[in-house]
Amino acid sequence: MTEPIYIIDGARTPFLKAHNAPGPFAASDLATAAGSALLARQRFLPEQLDEVILGCASPSPDEVNIGRVVALRMGCGLKVPGWTVMRNCASGMQALDSAIANIRCGRSQLVLAGGVDALSRAPLLFSDPMVRWFAGWMGARSLGDKLAALKKFRPAYLAPVIGIMKGLTDPIVGQLMGQTAENLAWKYGISRYDMDAYAVESHLRVAAAQDAGHFADELVPLIEADGTVHAADDGLRRDASLAGMAKLKPFFDKKYGRVTPANSSQITDGATWLVLASEAAVEQFGLTPLGRIVDSQWAGLEPEEMGLGPVHAATPILRRHGLGLDDLDLIEINEAFAAQVIACLRAWQDDDYCRHRLGLEGALGAVDPARLNVDGGAVALGHPVGASGARIVLHLLHALRRRGGRRGLASICIGGGQGGAMLVEAL
Repeated sequence: MTEPIYIIDGARTPFLKAHNAPGPFAASDLATAAGSALLARQRFLPEQLDEVILGCASPSPDEVNIGRVVALRMGCGLKVPGWTVMRNCASGMQALDSAIANIRCGRSQLVLAGGVDALSRAPLLFSDPMVRWFAGWMGARSLGDKLAALKKFRPAYLAPVIGIMKGLTDPIVGQLMGQTAENLAWKYGISRYDMDAYAVESHLRVAAAQDAGHFADELVPLIEADGTVHAADDGLRRDASLAGMAKLKPFFDKKYGRVTPANSSQITDGATWLVLASEAAVEQFGLTPLGRIVDSQWAGLEPEEMGLGPVHAATPILRRHGLGLDDLDLIEINEAFAAQVIACLRAWQDDDYCRHRLGLEGALGAVDPARLNVDGGAVALGHPVGASGARIVLHLLHALRRRGGRRGLASICIGGGQGGAMLVEAL
């Protein structure tokens, strides 16, 4: 990780909360809107990109290689390759890391990388019994065969399988992501009050950031065909309170649980892009970087404790660079669940966990709350799975520059038992 990788610019759409129905924009619409606006303000032409890399956890069947679809829609031309990566919640961060690898090995100099998901459009699926019945029906040739097939049909076959529920269920341990957050709440004694208080603080910080214009440099408004404008993230609850949070019932473990929809990230649609460049590209096009990516790391751990992924990915970076948590001006940990972020903070303060799981001599220490997710996070903004890893890197750089900070760490937990992290420096 010696050659500098510069972040030149970035943009994202507002994150739009799903409302139990397909949202107004397909994933490619979101990515095209943000990417087109971002490219329009650059000193290079879209066709001068070396490649476009887009992370997406849930592309639609007609946009499977959504990276190529969006590259063409943005006017990058036929010769600019576009491709798609998927690492669940860190797909957007994986796109950045893939760009880093290709720049470092000399295959690319100038890359547009980011992530997108339109989770409100996750499909409803037929059950296996319905699919088998339909296959038999299609194979029936005579009227008698059709009638025989009809006699075998059961109305229960029509019960839909909710695609997003399957996507958010770990196939190895058979647990929803929210159940893994419950595991961490039990492991670290995280109370319902702790979770709700963290969630309220996330909403308060997002509200303050919106009012102060802290997202203005990132956001590209979305416009529907009828002229409806979406100019800001709409998952924010300005009236969030502990009393209000307390009214919601646990969702993932209804009898003993503490994790609710209010202290979890929201199902959301959104896209984020960043322009990454080598030193040669910076000089060639006369670019002015926002910052640079110093290092990145991926880690694996138990799927049932996937929320601790940020700890396992960030710690090796800190050790490589001789840094402690206090040496970071700002930290972003994606808020998949309030319980999951709190568990990461407690794991770093746990002497036994740091010794036996992270290979440290003892506890790494405490994170200053004033440096963590300073403008709120996914509990209030939402978590469009493919986009979040790129969003936290982009926002971290803007926050560092705004506050006069230099060094920051962005980290994210990943369904399946992984973690990803990136160390960045503002310029």
